Amino acid sequence: QSPLRGFSAIAVEPPMSLQWFPGHMAKARRELAALMPSQDVIIEVLDARMPASSHNPFVTELRANKPCIKVLTKSDLADATVTRAWQRALEITAPTDPDRGAVYAIAITTERPGETRARIAELCERIGGARKGQAVRALIAGIPNVGKSTLINTLMNRTVAVVSDRPAITREQQRVVLPNGTVVTDSPGLMSPNIALEAAALKLAFGGAIPATAVDYETMAVAVAPYLLAHYAPLLEARFKLGAIPATADALLNAIGRRRGFLRAGGVVDTHKAAEVLVHEFRAGTLGRISLEAPTPRDPVPA
Repeated sequence: QSPLRGFSAIAVEPPMSLQWFPGHMAKARRELAALMPSQDVIIEVLDARMPASSHNPFVTELRANKPCIKVLTKSDLADATVTRAWQRALEITAPTDPDRGAVYAIAITTERPGETRARIAELCERIGGARKGQAVRALIAGIPNVGKSTLINTLMNRTVAVVSDRPAITREQQRVVLPNGTVVTDSPGLMSPNIALEAAALKLAFGGAIPATAVDYETMAVAVAPYLLAHYAPLLEARFKLGAIPATADALLNAIGRRRGFLRAGGVVDTHKAAEVLVHEFRAGTLGRISLEAPTPRDPVPA
């Protein structure tokens, strides 16, 4: 069965509200708004495993009619079939809305840096508009921990930005000049001030864009596990040597805990440790190539 069939949203009841908006993000929001009018191209970085959830509507709001390159990072961790569907869904190379610029979508990995540099440089030159005697100006934007710093290091072919698996490491704008003359500004990760703690927020937490101090491992694992069981059960079964596919999220965490020996006194499974393992193995890609959403009516395509 195609992984595009039957993808459903992750939900949690009752609805809750997550507020994780470090103080420096308010400053970054103001700086991004001030910088946006001077830019020719917007490079929005999205997590290929969850492009809709990792999209910040504030970027669309500010971008207006500027052309955009949507870069799907971590595509080596995502379901390849689903990623190709996202690329088709995201691209608007001939927009009918005069107030909306063209959108191009490319999927990248750290394994082919030369290809990434060439493709983005070519697109920036082609869609950035001709400004006689001036270089094209491109702005990298996106939420925390989606790979913005890794991308700018790839574009420069050397380390110019700090890379970390913890969100909200980049605090200041960084500006570099690519070999073709394009001026690229990297902005700090910017999360929406309020996120409904349902589908998007839980997927973001599961993928590492929101720290465990804001959403604990067991909460995110219990929310996402039914989705994994519905769409990627064979990967879970093989990785954790389950023997049979559990029916529920709680049963999955108990099975993982028993297989890994996470037992408390009396033989009770430490489900928090089991949840932590599930989360970290998803993030590392050791479960296999998994996408947490597909471009269906239930997961609207970000403009």
